[in-house]
Amino acid sequence: MIAMLHFAMLVVTTLFAAAAAVGFNALLLRAMFVLMRPATARHVNTPAQLVRGTAQLARAYASHR
Repeated sequence: MIAMLHFAMLVVTTLFAAAAAVGFNALLLRAMFVLMRPATARHVNTPAQLVRGTAQLARAYASHR
């Protein structure tokens, strides 16, 4: 009977540790995305700038024949 109690305590402790690890991993993942946010590309204000930038990229990488 005591062996079954010890095994049940081991199972409950393992499940609790696994849940804590998953929660901590999710917390660190969210923190990583918050810290990475300032490193993203600069914000484009208008769609015209986006179109102009895309056209410049297309000209830059076009093959010159």
